[in-house]
Amino acid sequence: MKPAPFDYVVPTSVTEAIRILAGANGDGKIIAGGQSLIPVLALRMSRPAVLVDINRLHGLSAITSLDGQTVRLGALVRHSRLIEQPYHGLLAEAARWIGHTAIRSRGTSGGSIAHADPSAELPIVAAVVNATIHVAGPGGIRRQSAREFFTGALETTLAEDEMITAVDMPIPDRWGFAELSRRHGDFGLVTVAAAEIRERWSVCVGGVGSVPYQCAEAEELLNGGGAKAVEQAASAIAAGITPSDDIHATADYRRAMTEEFTRRALRQATAGNQKGTT
Repeated sequence: MKPAPFDYVVPTSVTEAIRILAGANGDGKIIAGGQSLIPVLALRMSRPAVLVDINRLHGLSAITSLDGQTVRLGALVRHSRLIEQPYHGLLAEAARWIGHTAIRSRGTSGGSIAHADPSAELPIVAAVVNATIHVAGPGGIRRQSAREFFTGALETTLAEDEMITAVDMPIPDRWGFAELSRRHGDFGLVTVAAAEIRERWSVCVGGVGSVPYQCAEAEELLNGGGAKAVEQAASAIAAGITPSDDIHATADYRRAMTEEFTRRALRQATAGNQKGTT
């Protein structure tokens, strides 16, 4: 298949990109890495009138450590660079699981967050650390927490005339990451990220719902400590999810694997994955 006809525009600033999107009246799309958009265009599942190529926008490719507590990712930071950065161990580990080398060399941080696939690694990490997402629009820059930004499978609060410019990822003091996929490079059937930030635990599971799943009961068990906290938290998370049967796995299988991979991520975290280690 070939994409339907479209106009192709290369803006020189974020302001110009927003103006073009606003002028497209909901019929414009941003393209950066194109790893999610191009297949959709080729199948004509999306037919935008305008493609706005933001690859040449200055200042969106930086990775910056903010006071050693947070890492700011420009929207154009490629997945391969996430693996190499020394500041955020959880982010580096999660990025290793994204697709294949070709995908990691082109795919962008902002694109993955905006696409909001509930099985994708970066939305799960963003949710577990409650990242702050910087969004540019006609009214300027707004900031929103990741847990509010993701509203459903492939759905966010991003308006048609807005674009992500940066994502601030708090750095966990301890972390764990575990993913189950049938083949290397596939999306995870179950992906679990755990993070302790300022002595408070957070756990998110991807692949089991329309957004990364969090379980307040499990997190309270972890925050309370105790010898059985990991086992109890893993059981609570598995009991709280409502996965569906699909061509990849049954709901019962996903529930069982959620418990097992939550256990693995938490054991990894409590065994000593520290801030800045990969």
